[in-house]
Amino acid sequence: MKYRIKHITLYEYSEPVSLCQNLARLSPLNNEHQVCKFSQFEISPSPSYLGEHSDYFGNKVTRFDIPEQHQVLEVTVTSEVIVVERPQTMLFSFDASWEQVRDEVQRGLSPELLLAKEFTFASRFIPTLDALKEYALKSFTPNRPLLDGTRHLMHRIFTEFKYDPAFTTLSTPLETVIEHKRGVCQDFAHLAIGCLRSIGIPAKYVSGYIETLPPEGQEKLEGADASHAWFAVFLPGSGWMEFDPTNDIVPGNQHIRLATGRDYFDVTPLKGVLFGGGSNVLSVSVDVARI
Repeated sequence: MKYRIKHITLYEYSEPVSLCQNLARLSPLNNEHQVCKFSQFEISPSPSYLGEHSDYFGNKVTRFDIPEQHQVLEVTVTSEVIVVERPQTMLFSFDASWEQVRDEVQRGLSPELLLAKEFTFASRFIPTLDALKEYALKSFTPNRPLLDGTRHLMHRIFTEFKYDPAFTTLSTPLETVIEHKRGVCQDFAHLAIGCLRSIGIPAKYVSGYIETLPPEGQEKLEGADASHAWFAVFLPGSGWMEFDPTNDIVPGNQHIRLATGRDYFDVTPLKGVLFGGGSNVLSVSVDVARI
């Protein structure tokens, strides 16, 4: 499947900004299941410096500096991506129990296992909580296959938690999400990852986009799509398997991967430092279209 993605970020400041330095993770990943043909940035005001590098997790990072005074910052990224649907054979061929995977990761010294082990620890947005382990063990009963338990966990989050974009913000603790059973895709990904890590299973955060289709007979609206988040669980010898708890599905060719990390903090689409600005209003528009 081939897509063109247009992601517009607009900051409007109450007072002038004299200088800003920014990091953007807005270029889709290149891997065995996805090819980013190009990713073009249009930034207003024009930056004095624009450069790229890869971060620790292999994400493409674009850095730009704007030293001139401004009250509006607009960043438009247009990308073209080819997504190849991942074969689902792992869902049937990988039958190790979650305890076997936990023990192999804990004892393993191979480069693959040592890298995966990093994703078993607490991170900025996913602390160690007794409530996470309690919730996880309802899905991961003794000797249950890891993938079967992960699918069960995904389905429980989908059915037991309400999608409510007005309830949480970036600063809402995971404890609050668990207590009130409300949140958005970012919260549900953090919850699932926290549950898996609580029992020693490596899990990572995936940011990206999901194609949304309009009702039959209606045209798709510009900017109607949005950034999305889901998670991936580690399968020794097989790599990472993704799950989308917001939609209760295994991601296929309608999911476009942008970045991966321990949690949202590692994959923030746009962040930086600025001098001045006062308060600000942020608006984001995303359009994902098949081509």
